[in-house]
Amino acid sequence: MEIHQLRYFCAVARTGGFTRAAQQEHLAQPSLSQQIRKLEDELGTRLFDRLGKSVRLTSFGEAFLPRAQAILRQVADAKQEIEEMAGVERGKLIVGSIPTVAPYFLPSCLATFGREFPQIRISVVEELTSELLDHVHDGTIDLAFLVLPVQGSQLICQELLREKLYLVVPRNHRMASQKTARLKQIEGDPFLLLKDGHCFRENTLSACGRARLEPNVVFESGQFATILSMVAAGAGVSVVPEMAAQARKGCRFIPINDEDAFRRVGIVQLKQHFRSRAHAAFLKHLLEHSAGRDG
Repeated sequence: MEIHQLRYFCAVARTGGFTRAAQQEHLAQPSLSQQIRKLEDELGTRLFDRLGKSVRLTSFGEAFLPRAQAILRQVADAKQEIEEMAGVERGKLIVGSIPTVAPYFLPSCLATFGREFPQIRISVVEELTSELLDHVHDGTIDLAFLVLPVQGSQLICQELLREKLYLVVPRNHRMASQKTARLKQIEGDPFLLLKDGHCFRENTLSACGRARLEPNVVFESGQFATILSMVAAGAGVSVVPEMAAQARKGCRFIPINDEDAFRRVGIVQLKQHFRSRAHAAFLKHLLEHSAGRDG
């Protein structure tokens, strides 16, 4: 049994298919399939049910997955710990972020960290919450920026900041001159909403529920940039978090008059994941950077 076979097995389990797993592992799909078959032959059982273009873990695969993930984490942690003991003057971190946080919070944070610690290289993975949590659990990323709360007994969650929610309307909208807004005031207006799978969609719908508003959803997107462009063009109204409420031609951002209309942004890590000096330095920088934003 080889370490790379375990890595390929976890990749197939995570992605639900051999083709996508091969792409993520930068390997030809036939080669990956061959390694999985060798692993299954060694174990004497099938780990996956092949279902056309997709695959599903068998009961044996489900039992084997957490053990394979634990082995990969231990190998990665051992390598990093030895480098720490040897005083290696370099470091690498892989961080994940949801799309509604990454373009607003990370650029300035990573830029200031890079100037202070030029010897530490940081890679960023941008995915939805469910996929990032899979990466955290299998140890392929060191930490993730997510909206809290996140459930999981193996996870450590730490809040970085809380940000208010804003109603965004076209500049010529009837509410554009208001200093605060109640969501009930946009009843019947065309509403632009994030697609299913984005956690901020739930923040928005919860705020609408408290306001007893059934939003008139006419458009869904996976990006705030698209939604804001649509608002600026007069196609409707929407709700965005404070970090996305930046000056934008054609848009007017109005604080929502609801003390519970906020979202909690935090970092999520695996309890058992080894904390290197690079990791500790980045966490310290994150706390200082988020405190500066709050200030």
